Amino acid sequence: MSHFTTLQVQIKDAELLEETLKELGYSVERNASLRGYLWNRTRADLVIRQKNGFDIGFRRNGDHYELVVDLWGAGIDLQTFLEPILQRYAHKSLLRSARQQGFAIEAEEHLEDGTIRVVVGRWV
Repeated sequence: MSHFTTLQVQIKDAELLEETLKELGYSVERNASLRGYLWNRTRADLVIRQKNGFDIGFRRNGDHYELVVDLWGAGIDLQTFLEPILQRYAHKSLLRSARQQGFAIEAEEHLEDGTIRVVVGRWV
């Protein structure tokens, strides 16, 4: 019986996701087997290996990615794990989108509560 849990996340771009994970210090493997309880395995597009043998993965499902993990053994708190990933991914996605639409990043401020304030502008 598989113990893998999948959770849809608001992530659509594999390149930005991989970049985000690496910036946060994770070593990432592409298109790899994900290890779980009692040697159960499943495939994932991006896999973070853990020393405890319970890996964390992200797999494309339609137009978005889902987190795939055996929560019984992974030893992670989902919110603590996902929060910095989702914040950094959203920040990178915003900057990319703004530049693609012709905006310049005029200012960026990191507030004490963890909020990032970005000011963009362009001449019309």
